[in-house]
Amino acid sequence: MKIRQLTLFTNKLKEEKEFYTKKIGFNLLKQGKSQFTIRVGWSQLTFVSSSEAHNYHYCFLIPSNKLNEAVAWLEKRTSIIPISSNKKTNKFENWNAESVYFYDASGNIVEFIVRYDLDNTTDQKFNTDQLLCVNEIGLATNDIEKINTTLEANLGTSFYKGDFFRFGAHGNLEGLFLLPNYNEKTTWFPTDIALLPQPFSGVVETIKGKFFINYNSEKLKVEKRLL
Repeated sequence: MKIRQLTLFTNKLKEEKEFYTKKIGFNLLKQGKSQFTIRVGWSQLTFVSSSEAHNYHYCFLIPSNKLNEAVAWLEKRTSIIPISSNKKTNKFENWNAESVYFYDASGNIVEFIVRYDLDNTTDQKFNTDQLLCVNEIGLATNDIEKINTTLEANLGTSFYKGDFFRFGAHGNLEGLFLLPNYNEKTTWFPTDIALLPQPFSGVVETIKGKFFINYNSEKLKVEKRLL
């Protein structure tokens, strides 16, 4: 599964645009009075102005040999979220992955992740061109199994890891919906930020085609996109 488009909402649109263009170094793909879009590899990430604050967790995939270089690159541009007093990255043994975290201008938790099972190493110097895609989006719910069933039935994708009680993930290494049960898992790792359902939309591509995804008021809508 590939996340081709992801749209998030922010009450700090100007600050978010400055963060991604001036601090991180992306070029604007398109912009308007109430939104802007950047390209992240095969994905597009859009922020839309909102009167309300939202707290998301989303993730960018980077080449599997570039984590240490990415940490040094990030530290020149923003502050990373430490895992502990002497630890900047976290290894997920069961996922064979490793991550570094930081906040964007809206206070969202952003992650750079390497997945060691993917063959995507590169000799190129790390920069925004090395961000391969939007790889994860957090979809908080009180019914993981119901959301998973809806995704399976429509997208032809499957449950990836975890459980239906506390935390699961749906999709594959190229793109995942993180499915925490906010009644059981109350904060986003590695912070104390409350884990709550947040509205978002996007387009994902699977073996069955492209689909529009909309999650709002804890209701998930999936529609097949016509070519």
